[in-house]
Amino acid sequence: MTLFARLLRNSLVTSVMGTFAWFALTFWVYIETRSVVATSVLGGAFGVFTAVSGMFFGTYVDHTRKHTVMVVSSLVTLGCFGAATVLYVVVDTTSLLQVGHPLFWVFVTLLMAGGVAGNLRSIALSTTVTLLVEPERHAHANGMIGTVMGLSLAVTSMLSGLVVGRLGMGWALGITLGVLALALVHLLAIRVPEEQPPPRGPHVRSFDFAGAVAAIREVPGLGTLVAFAAFNNLIGGIFMALMDAYGLELVSVEVWGALWAGASGAFIVAGLVVSRRGLGENPLRLILLGNLLSWAVCCVFAARSSVVLLTAGMVVWMALMPMIEAAEQTVLQRVVPFEQQGRVFGFGQTVEGAAAPVTAFLIGPLAETVFIPTMVDGRGADWIGDWFGRGPERGMALVFTLAGLVGVVGT
Repeated sequence: MTLFARLLRNSLVTSVMGTFAWFALTFWVYIETRSVVATSVLGGAFGVFTAVSGMFFGTYVDHTRKHTVMVVSSLVTLGCFGAATVLYVVVDTTSLLQVGHPLFWVFVTLLMAGGVAGNLRSIALSTTVTLLVEPERHAHANGMIGTVMGLSLAVTSMLSGLVVGRLGMGWALGITLGVLALALVHLLAIRVPEEQPPPRGPHVRSFDFAGAVAAIREVPGLGTLVAFAAFNNLIGGIFMALMDAYGLELVSVEVWGALWAGASGAFIVAGLVVSRRGLGENPLRLILLGNLLSWAVCCVFAARSSVVLLTAGMVVWMALMPMIEAAEQTVLQRVVPFEQQGRVFGFGQTVEGAAAPVTAFLIGPLAETVFIPTMVDGRGADWIGDWFGRGPERGMALVFTLAGLVGVVGT
């Protein structure tokens, strides 16, 4: 566990900076444009990149030493963020904030590619649980990964809000580059004992979809679990598209970042609980109950334009997420052979990642053209405005409530 813990600490720093840059971009774009469409496009595009890359990453992980995978991930992230920083310095800010301008998409793509490269590290890290940790400690190790995710979210959400709100996007990019460079030096000093994986055969493509499907079919019920996760991500894309816009309608960017950081404390605590106590005898049951409770919370957290209610909902959601994720990871690590885990994790990332952008791309324009107008001065405001409230944020709140109901019924 000592070696795994060293890799985990390095991943924490790298994950913090990758998420920090992405949060900073999302906050900066919405503050400057006040466009729900722009933030939904960002969320949806990130999901598309994740979905497209998942299978490539998974196949690469299965046929490459895991430490090498992590180094490659760090190099790509550092290179992409460096190029984005140069672009930010030499190009006028007005051009970078026009969604229809090509330079906006070049800037976003560079930051997105650097962030998505972190998913390569995540897949490799999940497989190192099997490589470096005793089987009876897998659930505990997955809980530690959940704790790292919570710390990453807590630190980045607060820092992104403060840095963007007080110093600007340029400082956010500069801080990211400096810390990532130090993390890469630390990673290069770590040695992981692992045999060279078998090379990819002549009939195995770099996008080994067939191999992943075959591995999933060998385990009864595993395909259903992946499909269930995809359903949750499909509905979750709604929150990817609108959550930051909704929060920033209620509070300033600094306060919103601090709220995310505070709510992420629940993520950290839940991850620590799992790392110490495990998941019990039936992690599948925990997956179902956790998702049901999560969707039930989504039905009510936006019932009023209340920061307290929103924060309470975020805390419950954050507390459930690491338990659900750790349970899914533990099930996969138990039933999938180590040599195929990269492809299976990558397949799951592809399927789940493909689901969220579908709703993220659709819901932003739909919210801006249908739900928000109807809750400002349209029929929605006439029918339910007296008790649900009126205004732009109530249009987004209506979308959240309906999505939660769909999630409850589907679960």
